Amino acid sequence: MPPKQAESLQEWVACFLAHLRNERRLSPHTLESYGRDLKALLQWLETMEIRDWRQLTQHQVRHYLAERHRQGRSAKSLHRELSSLRSLYRYLLREGEADANPALGVRAPKVRRTLPTTLDADQLSKILDFHDDSPVGLRDKAIMELFYSSGLRLAELVSLNLGEVDLQEQMVEVTGKGAKTRRIPVGRQAKQAIENWLAVRETMASSNETALFVGVRGKRISRSMVQKQLHQRSIEQGAPRNVHPHLLRHSFASHLLESSGDLRAVQELLGHANISTTQIYTHLDFQHLAEVYDKAHPRAKKKSD
Repeated sequence: MPPKQAESLQEWVACFLAHLRNERRLSPHTLESYGRDLKALLQWLETMEIRDWRQLTQHQVRHYLAERHRQGRSAKSLHRELSSLRSLYRYLLREGEADANPALGVRAPKVRRTLPTTLDADQLSKILDFHDDSPVGLRDKAIMELFYSSGLRLAELVSLNLGEVDLQEQMVEVTGKGAKTRRIPVGRQAKQAIENWLAVRETMASSNETALFVGVRGKRISRSMVQKQLHQRSIEQGAPRNVHPHLLRHSFASHLLESSGDLRAVQELLGHANISTTQIYTHLDFQHLAEVYDKAHPRAKKKSD
């Protein structure tokens, strides 16, 4: 629906979501989050009898966030909901449907920053060192090796096509958040695992399927299937905790930063728009160094009784 035909609040939200999908090319997962946040907002606006975007004030936005907080929403969720509202109003301002952005200057509760969980190199080697020469086994091996080798997001890995992997150059081109593309190196063991998978891929893939990784029905593998297989494989290998795609991404970033100390390079490889997102791994690295210090330094050791 063109914006000029939109009249109700619901119609303008639908136009905004279409803008995110078609112009900004956000992922289906991100679009779902926006839609869920704005649906809750629309329900609240209805109870407040607000029928025009120009009616919403900064004070009311604060009131809305406070009410959501009382309903049990986490600080992280409230930050996302506030961000969704700001983005919506930027769009409404562009379309002349609002005169100001009432979400600006409003702060959500402070998010307690937690360090990402990682596995050490030995634990990961054990998890990745499984042997299954079936097509599904070779596929799973290639997926897991590529996650750890190149630090991909789940959506990035699932969306990979055959033409985006250059094994001769040992590079993979991925499309990340905001439809931004980047080229990432592929490690030796990941390259070998992908080659092994490609050798049997045609036994599973439909004839016209372009996806690098496919499911048993021959079509592009789903996010949920990747998660399920990764979880199952790690259990079989005796993983110490639940293993998921982002855990491998976190481990990739932490191990690379620990070895190189090059924050900018890790930022580029991860596809982070802001280096502050990458900086959390410096805290993780410092935590590891502090543990080594406590165990090794003469002045740090506790005296035995």
